Amino acid sequence: MTIPQVSAVSTNGKRAHNSSSGDLFNGFFTSGRKLDFQKTGLIDARGRGVFGMMAASCAEDVYPYQVPLESRTGPWVQAEGRRMLMLSSYDYLGLVGDPRIEKAAVDAVRRYGSATGGARLLTGTNQLHRQTERDLAAFKGTEAALTFSSGYVANLAVIAGLLTPQDRVILDSLSHRSLVDACRLAGVQLQRFRHNDMSSLRSELQNGSGNRTLIVADGVFSMDGDICPLPDLIDIKREFGCFLMIDDAHATGVLGAHGRGTDEHFGINTSDVDLWTGSLAKSIPSTGGFIAMSQEVSMYLQHAASPYIFSAALCPASTGAIREGLAILKAEPHIVTRLRSQAEYFREGLKDLGYDVGGSQTPIIPVILKDEEAAARFSRRLRDFDILVSPILFPAVALGTARLRICVTAGHTIPDLDFALDAFRQLRG
Repeated sequence: MTIPQVSAVSTNGKRAHNSSSGDLFNGFFTSGRKLDFQKTGLIDARGRGVFGMMAASCAEDVYPYQVPLESRTGPWVQAEGRRMLMLSSYDYLGLVGDPRIEKAAVDAVRRYGSATGGARLLTGTNQLHRQTERDLAAFKGTEAALTFSSGYVANLAVIAGLLTPQDRVILDSLSHRSLVDACRLAGVQLQRFRHNDMSSLRSELQNGSGNRTLIVADGVFSMDGDICPLPDLIDIKREFGCFLMIDDAHATGVLGAHGRGTDEHFGINTSDVDLWTGSLAKSIPSTGGFIAMSQEVSMYLQHAASPYIFSAALCPASTGAIREGLAILKAEPHIVTRLRSQAEYFREGLKDLGYDVGGSQTPIIPVILKDEEAAARFSRRLRDFDILVSPILFPAVALGTARLRICVTAGHTIPDLDFALDAFRQLRG
């Protein structure tokens, strides 16, 4: 991968700052070390592309990832020795750093300690876990909910805990990677339908078979910011006698008048979907993930889902922060309205400048540049404007669809967004 050089002073006179990529890998690429990617080695031939990208981007000071923050995340952060506008944070509601959240986390540590000392099934459950799960079930409108260490792990737990190699999953082609990994872990038959294409889903349902069929889609798709056609998915599920699972990681706190997710957005009864999963590290400013479902499925997964049985329980600080985050969202739904308004303002501003933002309907706004090098270079140039935006490259997205992924939050002000739009205007080229 060849990445064009970024000069110390850009063409518009903006001073280029040194980035953090120079010391990230401790001089690995200037040490003269030779790498031999053999199929018998621990790192096989796939490493050639990965290391090639890292070497080229570090040499040109455009490595775009793992910028170490020197402060808490928020609309503005401290990084690389200066104040920068953060435009790639999942803190959709701007609640990271809210004193109520921090107090709840600290109070939980003071009462329950820094860790639980066990897995949930054994000695790791405390009162906060039970209270948090009751709060989540009430929020989502389901009979029960379970928490896990991340949304990724929640997806692994539900699919591997419920399905077998005799079953099949039919997955939207743009669904999160954790869902693909979950299917591989479970050994289930995996079929994929074209993104949000119900005719493609019907075709997949009519081809292949399994004892049970689970249709899976994201509520909000994390790379494109568009929304699944949930009413159509429910209709097809009923027609074919399937089960339906929705990953609401990026819809929780984002969709619906109260931020309850894709079901509230469409006015759907949550019971029309068999399984809901989501993240507790995005709009809810903590760590963890959840599954919301019927009581009987919850009882079964407590004794059949490996992460529940063999992995440490959420720490008290996390559960304390989750409960307070849910309480704030319930009491202050106007934050969701503000988020929607800010996202619309920025999305329309980018469109007016001629940028391709795809089909985004949410605070996730892709700026589709198509070319891998262009996306990496654009991200680096934005850092010279004191703006942090992550580029998304292959294999996270298909070749030819490289993009910047912007996440607007309720914490951003209109002056913040105008500051960013001005940079995009200058870099439009």
